[in-house]
Amino acid sequence: MVPMISVHVKPQITRLINPVVKAAVRLGITANAVTITGGLGTVIAALYFYPRGDLFVGTIVISLFALSDLFDGAIARRTGGEGTSWGGFLDSTIDRVTDSAILIGALLYFVDEDKTIALFVLISLVVSGLIPYIRAKAESMKIECNGGIAERTERLIIALTALGFYGLGVDIAAMIGFTLLAFLGTVTVIQRIVIVYRALRKE
Repeated sequence: MVPMISVHVKPQITRLINPVVKAAVRLGITANAVTITGGLGTVIAALYFYPRGDLFVGTIVISLFALSDLFDGAIARRTGGEGTSWGGFLDSTIDRVTDSAILIGALLYFVDEDKTIALFVLISLVVSGLIPYIRAKAESMKIECNGGIAERTERLIIALTALGFYGLGVDIAAMIGFTLLAFLGTVTVIQRIVIVYRALRKE
């Protein structure tokens, strides 16, 4: 299975942001507050900038808010282990909302600009909802289902990179990016279905 970017990159980034995290904790900033702020900022930016065609600016703003996903986890660990069950639920839920907002914003733009790209964005939107659903359903049956060629971090990087470069005038970036995103997302869905199938077969 292809190694996930987040496994290799996230620990290094977490070490870099530790000084900021320490300062945030001293100021009394909570992980949940960071999660909510980052989520709201991402949703507003995606649904404001992308439908207007401001793809590059929107991507920069969203990328800054996306950093909250690193900060909230680091703050939670520093203030009490791995965080509360409510914090984990809130973080996961907002992740789903922000992922959908980014793709919906892109879809609203491309549906008038390029129907083919819009189709791949739509496929990406559907599979991005299926991937966490399959995991949640599997875990409800006591089956661990974390595998897949492209998890959230990888999919987010692909989407934002495609939109950012398209916004800079590299028109082919959107077609390549969302075709890849739709393909990798579909493969990940199939991989997770296979994981659950194999686990149930063993039972």
